[in-house]
Amino acid sequence: MHIPDGFIPLWQSAIYYMLVIIVGYFAVKWAKNNLDDRKIPLLAVLAAGIFAIQAMNIPIPWGTSGHMVGAAIVAILLGSPFAGFLVLAVVLIIQGLAFGDGGITALGVNIFNMGVVGSFVGFYGYKYLKNIITKIPAVFVACFLSLFISAILCALELFVAGTFPLEAGLFFMGLYHLVIGLVGEGLISTIVFVAINNFRPDLIAKIDANDYEDNVSGGK
Repeated sequence: MHIPDGFIPLWQSAIYYMLVIIVGYFAVKWAKNNLDDRKIPLLAVLAAGIFAIQAMNIPIPWGTSGHMVGAAIVAILLGSPFAGFLVLAVVLIIQGLAFGDGGITALGVNIFNMGVVGSFVGFYGYKYLKNIITKIPAVFVACFLSLFISAILCALELFVAGTFPLEAGLFFMGLYHLVIGLVGEGLISTIVFVAINNFRPDLIAKIDANDYEDNVSGGK
């Protein structure tokens, strides 16, 4: 899902950048109110892991790529989609500037797809599903959905930009990320959640269906 330079017209890129800046503003406010000495090391470890797994790219026709994202599991563990956004924003900026993985003009759309959509779909998907199918299956489904929906959105954006034909784009992005989502994103995220839940359950944020724990005021 790393879109290269030249795939999105500059005027469309500007729109995605503005959306990301708005979300970033609230994410920074959330971080100031919520991140502490207990959460920051977990955030750093997750960021390093996501950086590593995103290096395993699968080329997709018409020039983009398929890979895991990781935003959902960060949002679930830290109790806020803003946490997932911050981690993905940092990872994608480093990848784009230092390694040329994803274009600079397309950085806004890449952060929007993976950091914003991936985090919010994963977090709220888990928050809704955990009271219906219990926590562990909810993690799997929410993380899968966060990846798959981000991939489909990416295909739609590239169609609007005139880069991908719609049907082929949806087919290839959907097919590749269906497999990656089930075998990679969903399964590995669930393993990470179960491991932390077994050994350090105190690190996992408590998310109740009637709580809004991702607000910028720290739930106060």
